[in-house]
Order: sequence, then structure tokens, then C-alpha cells
Amino acid sequence: MRNLTITLTPDWRGVMDSAAEKFGKAWNTGSYQGEQLNFESPAQFFGMLSERRWEIVRTMQGAGPMSIRELARRVERDVKRVHEDVGALLELGLIEKTADARIECPFAHIHVDFHMRVAA
Repeated sequence: MRNLTITLTPDWRGVMDSAAEKFGKAWNTGSYQGEQLNFESPAQFFGMLSERRWEIVRTMQGAGPMSIRELARRVERDVKRVHEDVGALLELGLIEKTADARIECPFAHIHVDFHMRVAA
């Protein structure tokens, strides 16, 4: 069971430090620490992960490998548009291709973590 945490922070050094810390802990303990995907801003996050792309991820979670045509049928959308969205989600790592060229969402849990505060 894989877990993904999506963060929104412009502090890429902090993200890298956190990833290195998790790697070290995993290396020392042999335990899975989850995976992380960071966006530098809410605009970048919402620009890449539209409502329709989230629907694809939600539909695929726990459903196992499937073809793009089957996914399009499940989300009731045009195959061409679903194919475009799948390409973006593959690039981000939210879904993956299987050995037999089908696609799947490997994450059982996806957590989005971001904070908003008053501008200084």
C-alpha cells in the first residue's frame, strides 16, 4: 500500500531536506515512509490538477490496472481528452503505466497539505 503527500510550498530546499530525512529513516529502519509531490504555489497545483484530473485519480484509486478507453468509459468522457489528462497525471507521477501498458493509480492514500496565512 503506497501513500502520497502533496505539498504546496515555494521552499524547495525544505522539501528536499524533508525528502532526504525520510529517505534516511527508510534506509535505517527498512520501513516505507511514503512519497511526496510538491508544487511551488497554489496556482501551479490547481493549474495541473483540475477537477477532471482529480476525478480520474479518484476513479482509478483501488480499481487496479485499466486501459485509457475503460477509464474514459468510467468517467464518461471523450477518450482523446482522457488520454491528454492521463499524460499529465503520468508526468506528475499520480498514475503509472503497468508492464502491459495499462494505467493505474498506485496510491491507497493521497493527502494534500498546504497552509494559507495573511500576507506580510
